[in-house]
Amino acid sequence: MAKLDSKDISILNHLQKNADITNAELAKLVNLSPTPCFNRVKRLEEIGILNGKVSLVCAKRLGLNVNVFIHIRLKKQDEEALKVFEFAISECSEVMECYLMTGDEDYLLRVLVADIHELEKLILTRLTKIPGVENIRSSFALKQVRYKTALPLPSRGLEVK
Repeated sequence: MAKLDSKDISILNHLQKNADITNAELAKLVNLSPTPCFNRVKRLEEIGILNGKVSLVCAKRLGLNVNVFIHIRLKKQDEEALKVFEFAISECSEVMECYLMTGDEDYLLRVLVADIHELEKLILTRLTKIPGVENIRSSFALKQVRYKTALPLPSRGLEVK
């Protein structure tokens, strides 16, 4: 178990906003000298809190205009059926997120495609072909009200498992 203090939390908050920031800039923002700041970032990587950097790409600029939530119900929910479904979904690049759910449906997918024809193709040629799929229900997002990637972190320290 690792403990994070307020400096670690501050580092994480700044890196969530801008992962391209230089160590010198980050050190200045969190009131540390560069070497201790660098060492803290390395420690956060080593204990698995920081898991790499990504660039956020604008989907609409690339023509990916249709954001759809797809609810999937399986015929059975045994370990093998879940494993088969999850493997098949991992092969679908249009699936941005996939959650095993409680309630009436077994999975909730967030899918991003260019248009309704691509969605139809995904559903008819891929999702309906996955063994064990019993029901597929879609809901279209009309507007994205909020989207964020930064995790909510406490202002004080915390213990990490």
